[in-house]
Amino acid sequence: MEELKEQLKKYLLRYVKFSDQEIAIIYKALTVKTYNKKDFLLREGQICRQYFFLTKGLVRSFYIDEKGTEKITEFAIENWWLTEIESLKMECPSMVNIQAVEKTSVLCLSKTNLETLYRTIPKLERFFRLITENKLIAIQRRANFFMKRNSKERYEFFISRLAHFAQRVPQYMVASYLEITPEYLSELRKIKR
Repeated sequence: MEELKEQLKKYLLRYVKFSDQEIAIIYKALTVKTYNKKDFLLREGQICRQYFFLTKGLVRSFYIDEKGTEKITEFAIENWWLTEIESLKMECPSMVNIQAVEKTSVLCLSKTNLETLYRTIPKLERFFRLITENKLIAIQRRANFFMKRNSKERYEFFISRLAHFAQRVPQYMVASYLEITPEYLSELRKIKR
């Protein structure tokens, strides 16, 4: 448990200066959960009730389109926060699934505990604002990049800039994330070799 607390502390301090006492209060508000490969942290239709801080592992967010095809919108690895923000804030059914791609451990922070922490440690709001802004920037960059690049350029970017994912994610998931078919991804990989 001390190792998890230290990991969280190191991450928190990247954004905002918290005292050891404040970090202890934050850590106490979290619960530890472990998910096996293919377990769901959240299913489409459920109401999201928490933020997840990944301490180990890899997850994906995805939805099923009208043709029954999985569309991956996001991957997250160690030291990333994720949630389904609309479902969490609006208390409406989630439109996406969050699923473990490999064995994953998370620290869960419930919406209720987060609201209590905001009152107890007001600078925690600044912390979550900063990581939310960073996530919004990442979403906008991805959208802009996908609009301006063809499939081959998206693939080359993914393997050069996101190599930490490329090695850990099955190829069919990479194809879904890049919005290409697995067959075309296979062709691109042959060309790249």
